[in-house]
Amino acid sequence: MRFLILFFATNAGLGLSRVAPGTVGTLAGIPCFYLLAPLSPPAYALAWLALTVAACWICGAAGRHYGIVDDGRIVIDELVGYLVAVAFLPFTWITALLGFLFFRFFDILKPFPASWFDRRMKNGAGVVLDDVVAGIYAAVALRVVLYFIER
Repeated sequence: MRFLILFFATNAGLGLSRVAPGTVGTLAGIPCFYLLAPLSPPAYALAWLALTVAACWICGAAGRHYGIVDDGRIVIDELVGYLVAVAFLPFTWITALLGFLFFRFFDILKPFPASWFDRRMKNGAGVVLDDVVAGIYAAVALRVVLYFIER
């Protein structure tokens, strides 16, 4: 069981990168976006919700294993946040890459309330929720840029 928890927590090992594990771990979001984009909005939301609930539990269990609640190797939360950024959009490479860049920007910046979750909720849900907030900011920025690109 521990192997599976760490496998998913690290996005199949991407979070074990010695350089920028959060950024490398977020790369798992691009194929997931490709697979989820064709789904109807309710199906996408349901899949995302199931992943988010699982990620909260996985982050908590992996944090206990590593001895640090938000250990840098735990990157499934980046996957959840990235999927917020690109939610309900059709897959294109420009959308996938811009969503990636915007998500990483807001995940690193951690504007309120992401910073609150990051500092105050020291459990699996807190690890995931700061990325969900970063994903919301990234979703807004992405849609603004896509609006102007498509004009």
